[in-house]
Amino acid sequence: MLFNFIQRHRQEMEKLIAIAFPILLAQFAQNSMGIVDTIMAGRVSATDMAAISVAGSIWFPLVLLGHGLLLALPPIISYLNGSGQRHRIAHYVHQGLWVVALSCIPIGLIIYFSDYVVSHMGMDPKLAHITIDYLHIMLWGLPGYLLMINFRCLNDGIAKTKPAMVITFAGLLLNIPLNYLFIYGKFGVPAFGAVGCGIATTIVNWAMCIMMIAYSRHARSQRDLNVFNGLIEKPNLTTLKKVLGLGFPIGIALFCEVALFALSSLLLSPLGTDVVASHQIALTTSSFIFMLPMSLGMATTILVGQRLGEGLLQQAKAVFYSALAVGLSLACFTALIMVLFNQQIPKIYVSDQDVILIASHLLLISALYQFSDSIQVITAGALRGYKDTKSILYITMFCYWGIGMPLGYLLSRTDWLMPSIGAAGFWVGFVVSLTVAAFLLIQRIRKIQALPEQAILQKLKAIQ
Repeated sequence: MLFNFIQRHRQEMEKLIAIAFPILLAQFAQNSMGIVDTIMAGRVSATDMAAISVAGSIWFPLVLLGHGLLLALPPIISYLNGSGQRHRIAHYVHQGLWVVALSCIPIGLIIYFSDYVVSHMGMDPKLAHITIDYLHIMLWGLPGYLLMINFRCLNDGIAKTKPAMVITFAGLLLNIPLNYLFIYGKFGVPAFGAVGCGIATTIVNWAMCIMMIAYSRHARSQRDLNVFNGLIEKPNLTTLKKVLGLGFPIGIALFCEVALFALSSLLLSPLGTDVVASHQIALTTSSFIFMLPMSLGMATTILVGQRLGEGLLQQAKAVFYSALAVGLSLACFTALIMVLFNQQIPKIYVSDQDVILIASHLLLISALYQFSDSIQVITAGALRGYKDTKSILYITMFCYWGIGMPLGYLLSRTDWLMPSIGAAGFWVGFVVSLTVAAFLLIQRIRKIQALPEQAILQKLKAIQ
């Protein structure tokens, strides 16, 4: 039965993997930057490593909110590409620049004034000071990062995923020596510790932005798009409404998902540096593994969007089920790795035995949600291809904030349900919330796919 399924969907699986593999490598390079930052800052002190964790719990949800707004572009562009409307793609890229400009203002202000949040968390004063300085430095790289994402969405939408892979690896190669220079203080530069990671990342974000724009300008495959003719357009309220109508639910959903993980670091900070550091190790490792289903989810969005643009609804459905099959196969492998090497993985980051012991237990719990996490992220990717983003938002908010966060807090910080189990409580909450989200998202996409084909096509055309 499994063999027959693979034979029927082999072509779609091959196309998915061809699109997803460069995305995977780009995600690998991006996550490697975070791991490099954590390891190199950890060599200074556990406090510096914990500061990156706490700062990340504020930075990443907010930045991914802006990132999510721009993720409306790949399904729109892939649909236009598949339906023979490439001449309309440049307009959406131009309007994406306004999305970048408008999102940078509120996100930047929140990050700048985040010291008010940090100062009321009851954490160690030194940890709070490093965290605030790190965030203020990272703020300078925000526009560069979002501009880079805007042009990456252009390339992803037309299924050109290799440029982002190459550029992100170039960013990783640049990040390592810059970290060495600014963290430890070399060649006359002062030693900034964890703050040096922020300086290096800011420079890297702008460097990758310049490289992505340069590629998009000179790529032969994009010359007919005329993206750089009349690059600065006036804001088009109709187009912006469409983009934000799709992107805002994606951005809020990403914010809710990442904030679930990120806020847990803030709430655990009063329990001590060892707990926060071990929690950061588990989060970093899980994020590293998460790039596998995330890459498949992004590839699913692109390929489903193309098939729908071509009017091939049955093939779009086949893409989704093929992605689920590949994703669950990978989940079996990653869960096994986390179980077998749960004690060895923390030793990559630190030598503190207490931190290693706590982190090893957290990794065992995180292995449990590999399956539900793969299902939910791939299904959400397919729903974005169908341009059904509001359902992702509603399900995400309910599962993560109605179930995951309350349950995690009760288990970690109180004795109401049972004696407190510390950081493990939040990881139990993660498992439960992701499992419920996977179930609800599957029900949603089955409902959409059960609609008459003409109704689906009319809805997609109306959104364009």
